[in-house]
Amino acid sequence: MPSQQPQQSQASRTPARRRQRSTRLVVAVALLAAAAAVVIGALASSSAALTAVAAVVAVLAGAAATRITHSELMQARREAAEDRARQAQEYRALTERRTAEAAVFAADMRRKIEEREHAIDVLERALSTAQKSAAEQTLKRGQEARRADAAERGRDDAEGRAAEAIVQVAELEAEIDVLRAELDSLRVAAARQAHKSA
Repeated sequence: MPSQQPQQSQASRTPARRRQRSTRLVVAVALLAAAAAVVIGALASSSAALTAVAAVVAVLAGAAATRITHSELMQARREAAEDRARQAQEYRALTERRTAEAAVFAADMRRKIEEREHAIDVLERALSTAQKSAAEQTLKRGQEARRADAAERGRDDAEGRAAEAIVQVAELEAEIDVLRAELDSLRVAAARQAHKSA
């Protein structure tokens, strides 16, 4: 906002300077025009005395116009120098304010960065703890799953052995039945033989 103030103050001074400058320049131009008219009139009259007076008047009017123009130029330079000095002061104050604001902003950002880094550090530690806990739980579940698998396999093996035993019992019972049948047939044959020989 301070940068707008120099522009506004400069804008408020400009019309006054322009009026003064244009008045001075109009006077200087009017002097030169009057001198030219006097010289032209003197030349038209062909009078030596009038021409000499016209020459002196023209030189004096030119000198006065030059002096007025020079004073206008010097005034414009002084005002421009004052303007530049004022702007330099305002820009210096503005720069100091912005530098102070930048320092406050930088300090605030550093504080926020430190807070975020601390929060990240805390979260990383919590994450590490959670990962360790998850790894331990996974390991325990794996061990329990392996134990359960082993128990399942043991039960399956026991069931398999029981099934094999049942099959063997059935086979043995079948063999016993066959042997009993053979024994019975042998007894019958032996009884017949004994009966025949008696």
